[in-house]
Amino acid sequence: MSNHHILIVEDEENLAELMRDYLHQESYQVSVLFSGEGVESFIQQNKVDVVLLDLMLPEKNGIEICRDVRKFSDVPIIMTTARVEEIDRILGLEIGANDYVCKPYSPRELVARVKVQLRSQALRVSSNQLLELDANQLLVKTGSSQAELTAVEFKLLEKLHSQPGRVFNRDQLMDAVYSDGRIVSDRTIDSHIKKTRQKLKKMDQHDFVQAVYGCGYKFVPKP
Repeated sequence: MSNHHILIVEDEENLAELMRDYLHQESYQVSVLFSGEGVESFIQQNKVDVVLLDLMLPEKNGIEICRDVRKFSDVPIIMTTARVEEIDRILGLEIGANDYVCKPYSPRELVARVKVQLRSQALRVSSNQLLELDANQLLVKTGSSQAELTAVEFKLLEKLHSQPGRVFNRDQLMDAVYSDGRIVSDRTIDSHIKKTRQKLKKMDQHDFVQAVYGCGYKFVPKP
């Protein structure tokens, strides 16, 4: 049995059982909740590696749950829903979801997406060894090379580096950098990201910070 623990939050019992069966075949530990009530407390009290979270739930919907979980946890969240409008896809990512799957979906595809999130967690550990951030000196180091960043550039990189593979939109990056709530344009964030990427490129040709069209930016460790 794998030590990876997957939490399914799904009110359709037959679908939840199907998802659980497929995940069990991969030797994952699986827990199931059939409503939105108590999800946050379950995550706080148990080690959970990935959450499969339905959007439409009794008691509390997936958007509210995702937003509240993000106040205390960076656990990967894959949202599942029958609502396929593009605005819902974007909203799901903006509130902190790591991925978004529309029903009906293949259980095998869902398992594959779970594996992607688990690999991203593993990369997070390895990336900390490949790219070292020194907050005291505002330095980023890799191998024998290093680059000096501004305070804003360092905070941006630190936020992205904290969760490799996760897409952060510009509002989330603004909040990470400007805690005083000042109004900053998207172009300002883009400009700081551009300069950070240039400095990283001088150290290593790998593109550590990548743009995701229409969404924001993500940190991608070296393979």
